[in-house]
Order: sequence, then structure tokens, then C-alpha cells
Amino acid sequence: MKVLITGGAGFIGSHLCDRLLERGHEVICMDNLLTGSTDNIAHIRGGGFTFIHYDVTNYIYVDGPVDFVLHFASPASPIDYLRLPIHTLKVGALGTHKALGLAKAKGAGFLLASTSEVYGDPLIHPQEETYWGNVNPIGIRGVYDEAKRYAEALTMAYHRYHGVKTKIVRIFNTFGPRMRVDDGRAVPTFITQAMRGEDLTVFGDGRQTRSFGYITDLVDGIEKLMASGEVGPINLGNPQEMTVEQMARRILAIVGGPSRIVYRDLPEDDPKVRQPDISLAKSRLGWEPKVEIGEALRRTVEWFQSGIPSGGKG
Repeated sequence: MKVLITGGAGFIGSHLCDRLLERGHEVICMDNLLTGSTDNIAHIRGGGFTFIHYDVTNYIYVDGPVDFVLHFASPASPIDYLRLPIHTLKVGALGTHKALGLAKAKGAGFLLASTSEVYGDPLIHPQEETYWGNVNPIGIRGVYDEAKRYAEALTMAYHRYHGVKTKIVRIFNTFGPRMRVDDGRAVPTFITQAMRGEDLTVFGDGRQTRSFGYITDLVDGIEKLMASGEVGPINLGNPQEMTVEQMARRILAIVGGPSRIVYRDLPEDDPKVRQPDISLAKSRLGWEPKVEIGEALRRTVEWFQSGIPSGGKG
């Protein structure tokens, strides 16, 4: 296939570039490098890969046929979408519209990278795909939550009205190599703080829960969704729930050093719980996470400790 990946120089997008190239597909990586980095794709060589530096909120033109569009362009960490609120809304709305327009014009399949954040601060637990969510549309996190909720609505409109073969994946917390040092999310922050001998910053009392999955498991699930007849949305994430404080202690045990855990005020609208119900992924895709959390953390810590560039926009 010939596949276009928007946001292809980002954390998840670059791993998708690797996997699809390994499968023998032709890959076009499109990214404006606002939060992505060419460091993440610098290792890719060969005639099957093309990088286009471009902002997908503008009209997207690709010469020749395209078989699949994977729309992963968006700031994805709280630090990024709080720093870039307007662009986050624009890429969720205009960027999704332009990517869907390309898929319609080319007769291509389309996969939207949505997020567990569409569930907001959930009132049901764990979260299943039929849950409509509990989102504050005017809160500081609303720029990301509502951008993704709108993107889902637009994707389904193109599916129903234009007959575009669309798919929606709701991605839960994912970590692994190529996350940025300044990403702001829990795993890379705790790792880099521990490596520097700094105190690990936990917000609130640390009892809020998350479900952390490894990047290769997520890519496996996305591949299975692409090959399936499913429309979605489908949750992809690790149902093994843990508190943020537990994650901090696990990372500190791996890295070692003098760091302590310190507590800071909980940010506005920070979800108290997060755990995916992956029954649909199991039954429809035959997917569930394979990489044990301890092994996933060891691999990620080793990558950060190796000195591979991770301080840019990755």
C-alpha cells in the first residue's frame, strides 16, 4: 500500500512509519515539526519513504494514488496543547477535515487517532466505547478533548455521508522510546527527573490512576484495526491500572539514585481514573497487550539512558 501518516515524525507516528515500512508499504510522512522531530525518522532510509514538511490544517495534495490515510497530527501532551491551544483545535478540526478530504478524493481508507481523553474525567469505570464521556468544554484541557471529540464526529459524518472507509482508535496512555524529555507526561518526566537525581513530581496525592501501555503493543493494535472491517471507535490500551505514585516508585526503583517523591497541586480537570475496557479489541481484533509493564519500563529507561536524541521535538 501507499500510506500517508500525518504527524508521522511524532512519537507514535514515527513508530508507525517503521512498522509499515517493515511490511513493505510505501510511506509518506507529513509533519510540520511543531511537536514532532526529524530525529525520530532520521534512521529511515530507502526509496519507500518520503518526508513532507507541511501543516495539515492547510489543503493537502499528494500526487498519485493513496491507499490509506493515518491521521495522527496533533499536540498530545498537556504541556503541548496548553502551550498551543489554537493549533490543537485547528488540527483537530481543519486538519481532520483536510485529511478526510484527501481520503475521499483518493478512495483511501482513513484511520483517526483519537484518545481516551474523549471520556474526560469519567463517571464510569473502566471506560467502554459506548460511554459518552464527562468533559469540561471550556476548561484548560477542553482544547484537546473537544478537538478529538469533534474529529470523531467529523470522521463518522464522512463515513455515513460520503462512504469513506473510516476507523477510529481511542488511544490510552502509551509510552516508549522517542518520547521527549520535556514531553510533560508522567513516564518521560519521571525517568528524566530520576536520571538527573531530581525529585519526582507527583500531582495531587498520587492516587489518581492511569493505564500505561507500551508503544509496540499500540502499533500492533493499529495494524490489526487497519486490516479489519471495524469502524470503531475501539479502545487500545493496557487495562492494568495503577496509581501515578506507583508508576513513579517503579521508575525510581529501575533508575535508582537519591530522588524522592514530592507532591504538587493537581492541575485543573485532571482525570481521577483512567482504565480501558478492551473487550471490543479482544473480540473484534484479537488484540491485547503483550509487553509486561516492568519490561516496557526497562526498555524505555534504557533508551533514555543511551543518550539517543530525546530533548528535541519528538
